[in-house]
Amino acid sequence: MNIITRHGSAEWTGSFKNGHGHISTESGALANYPYRYASRFEGLHGSNPEELIGAAHASCFTMTLSRVLQDNGFAADELQTNANVKLGAQNGSYEIFEINLFLSARVPGLNSEQTKIYAEQAKAGCPVSKALAAVKITLTIND
Repeated sequence: MNIITRHGSAEWTGSFKNGHGHISTESGALANYPYRYASRFEGLHGSNPEELIGAAHASCFTMTLSRVLQDNGFAADELQTNANVKLGAQNGSYEIFEINLFLSARVPGLNSEQTKIYAEQAKAGCPVSKALAAVKITLTIND
């Protein structure tokens, strides 16, 4: 097995509600990017773990779908995926309880039923989907 390790980091200063932190990625896509309570729970400027999970899931699913399509003799003109990550309070603590993937696909020679079959295969085979198996994951294909 070929093992690949990627690195992300976070630092935090202060209390839960009034503190702040910065997140960084190995690639430099994020470098000391701010996050705080208000950016996570109140929609103010800054990042949050849920949007990062959404971006990771959308990109992994989309890349996996491109592989599934290729393995079946198709190449997409365009695949676009949005991921909505739902966070809510359950039993006194927060949890991610659902992720909704929304796919728009333009694949020459592929009908909507085939697209659905291949997209479901990609959802099941995506490494991020597998890592998030405890969370309900839905898939909607936009025509």
